[in-house]
Amino acid sequence: MDALKVEHLSQSYGGLRILEDISFSIKPGERVGLIGPNGAGKTTLINVLTGLLSSMAGRIYIQDHDVTHMPPHRRVSCGLARSFQINTLFTNLSLLDNILLAIQGVKPSRFQMFRPLTTYKDILAKAQELLHSMGLWEKKDDLISSLSHGEQRLVEILLAIASRPKLILLDEPSCGLTRGETTHLSYMLRSVMEDTTVFFCAHDLDLVFSLAERVVVLYYGQIIAQGTPEEIQAHPKVREIYLGTNA
Repeated sequence: MDALKVEHLSQSYGGLRILEDISFSIKPGERVGLIGPNGAGKTTLINVLTGLLSSMAGRIYIQDHDVTHMPPHRRVSCGLARSFQINTLFTNLSLLDNILLAIQGVKPSRFQMFRPLTTYKDILAKAQELLHSMGLWEKKDDLISSLSHGEQRLVEILLAIASRPKLILLDEPSCGLTRGETTHLSYMLRSVMEDTTVFFCAHDLDLVFSLAERVVVLYYGQIIAQGTPEEIQAHPKVREIYLGTNA
């Protein structure tokens, strides 16, 4: 069973074809990077996979469930989570409250009015584990609005992880991060999420080639190459696109 399978996916804006006949699959637990120049269609592909955009043609399967016409919230119930390039956080709540809400949101029970927060010991323990993994526990009481842009980006990804997804899609996860924060992110994706399937697009090729087990290259809406990081770095067409040479 594939964690994600895409068959002949296409998407257009008006008469402009953004994605054309996209097909690939990802195995459970695999980390796959998506690269390509600006305008290649990377974010559009992520948006179609999550249901924010409808596909013009093709099929999408998550854990063997056909989610092609499912709305985003139904895809979440199939084990999907994602992060965005733009933060979608509760900026007037504390860091800890944001994480607690994300964890509680996937549980069958809900917070009860006037019930002390300390009674939710399992949720607090999970929140502490997640925040410690990114070195953010000391800032648990800080408002999101007071955190740096890079810290907010890390929190955005933590919120996606908090839902315990089987498949997580990350759109430019290292955008705005310092080198140290990117190192924390790479560690988290390697260890904290070792059982989670990860599909991420990024311009940071160092992150892609160090983290991904397999790389998909998108160029003008079409997949032109798939393979290991070593195979992609040696691919003549990819070298031509990124280096201006086919040597």
